[in-house]
Amino acid sequence: MAPEFISVVVLEHTSAMSWDPVFRFVQRIPRGRVLTYGALAKALRLPGGARSAGRAMAATPSGKGIPWHRVVGERGKILIREPYASLQRKLLESEGVVIVESRVDLKRHLWKPPKQSMLKHSTAKKRTEK
Repeated sequence: MAPEFISVVVLEHTSAMSWDPVFRFVQRIPRGRVLTYGALAKALRLPGGARSAGRAMAATPSGKGIPWHRVVGERGKILIREPYASLQRKLLESEGVVIVESRVDLKRHLWKPPKQSMLKHSTAKKRTEK
């Protein structure tokens, strides 16, 4: 029975609906700015931290206008594999983001979400949990 339970949990976390709050938050990252997986997870209080944020970005549906390429690893590192790493680099550079040795200059390009928006999200989350 245990394997069936595990597969249900995995399916639940990879469904598009479960990541909708993450996708909406990522859509707010302005052009020319980036956010780390860890900061995204912290802002949304994602269980599982940066890894969960990475899973959400990997599940991003194409054609929905979600700027997945604006989410990078700790210290600005591009963590995804080819061919998507080259695409991420190309998209970021087209927005004026400086990348040196597969790292984004976070001092210049890190987006810091307004604290009010994080509070608004957590308040809405608490309401839905009750």
